[in-house]
Amino acid sequence: MGVADLTDIAHAAYGRELRDVVRLHGGSKKGVYRLTLDDGTTGIAYVWRRSEDYWPEHEPDPLFGNASGRDLFLTAHTALSEAGACVPRLVLVDSDVIVVEDLGGEFLEKLLDDSAEVLDRLWEDLRAVHQRLSPRYGRPSALQPVDAPPVPDVVLQRALGHLDACCERVPRIAAERDRLETQLRQRHSLIEPRAEYGLIHGELGPDHVLVAGGRPVLIDIEGVMFFDVEWEHVFLELRFGPHYRPVDGLDPARLNLYRLAQYLSLVEGPLRLLDGDFPHRDAMREIVEHNIERALLC
Repeated sequence: MGVADLTDIAHAAYGRELRDVVRLHGGSKKGVYRLTLDDGTTGIAYVWRRSEDYWPEHEPDPLFGNASGRDLFLTAHTALSEAGACVPRLVLVDSDVIVVEDLGGEFLEKLLDDSAEVLDRLWEDLRAVHQRLSPRYGRPSALQPVDAPPVPDVVLQRALGHLDACCERVPRIAAERDRLETQLRQRHSLIEPRAEYGLIHGELGPDHVLVAGGRPVLIDIEGVMFFDVEWEHVFLELRFGPHYRPVDGLDPARLNLYRLAQYLSLVEGPLRLLDGDFPHRDAMREIVEHNIERALLC
């Protein structure tokens, strides 16, 4: 996508001519472009079009599989802002494009070893986000019915499907199939019911946090939903490693199930993404390999 494709969007957003367009790294379901205007100022355009989506067609999953789109972005933007987290300011909302401010700065993943104050603020923001509660889980604009299956049941069934898919493609996992299924079911059986769910980002790694003006800014927010906060914390453990900070009050049984479920998800999903023409293939293969090893150690 080039200047000609986004000229009208830039003009509508800023009233100026578009000089240059650069696609930014990342984004498997949407295109992320830096717009440079004729006066040198910049903005960021998120583009949701089929040509920007690298994922192969797949059976829809209302909670996880459709975490993309303008409406989800806007709902998440409102929910996170109301919770006190920092997100980029909206400049323009179009039918399949949103333009936000270009905050510049660096991704937190490049600054982890020298960003104690930013990490302090990030964990504070996340604590506030997770304390936004709902008696039902799901997207803020599409909560699941009161009689929907409990979150651990949803996670178990999803994980069993991922296990089946992994067994078809990864001989090492296929050789451990019965043991892994037993692990999933046993871990699930120890979980007690819960009546409230916290707001979570859904895919928060240090590559989804910008550092601007000394403050963490959350991006790639379309996966925001009310869910078990342990789901978020398992992902934070994975992505932040030694920089992750545990919190009190998490359910060990949920953490135990969700770790194995996420390992299997992070094998199945990247393998499916590699069936298409996703460009950053080595990174995806590395994710697959790491999580094969993690699953087999469970």
